[in-house]
Amino acid sequence: MHHVNGAEGHTRTCVFQMFGTVFGYATHHMDSRNLGEVGIVGPLTPGVDQGRLWQMAAAMNKETATETDKGKWIMLQAHRAFICGDLLARWDAAGWKLESGGRRIDFGGAYCNRYELWTGSLTIEGTTPDMVAPKPTVYGVPSC
Repeated sequence: MHHVNGAEGHTRTCVFQMFGTVFGYATHHMDSRNLGEVGIVGPLTPGVDQGRLWQMAAAMNKETATETDKGKWIMLQAHRAFICGDLLARWDAAGWKLESGGRRIDFGGAYCNRYELWTGSLTIEGTTPDMVAPKPTVYGVPSC
C-alpha cells in the first residue's frame, strides 16, 4: 500500500450507498488516452473518513485478506453499484477532488477495468447534503 498525493478531475462519477454510508466513485486518467485506469473511491457522508471504507473491506473479507484483496473488494463494490445502477446519482462528467493522504493499491493488472485504486477524502461537485447524509441500512458491519 502506498499513499496518494491527491488528485482531481472531471470524469464519469457516481454516488452510492453501502452499509448506511454514502460513497463516491470516479475514474482518473493517467495520460491523454483517457482510459480511466484508476478507480477513485471515498466516503461522502460527513464525519466519515476512509478508515470506515477499509474497515468494511476487512469485515467482509477473509481473515487472511491482504491490502490488495481489500482494495479489490472496494473496487468491486463501486463497480457493482455503477454497473447495476444501484446509485444515488450519476454524472457523465463531474468535478471531483481527492485530498492527499489517502491509500493507493496497485492491482498488478486490470481488475474491474482499473489498474489501481485510490481512496481517501473525496468531494464531488453536484452532491447535496440530503444525498450524502447517512442512509438507513438493514445490514451492519462489525468493527474489526
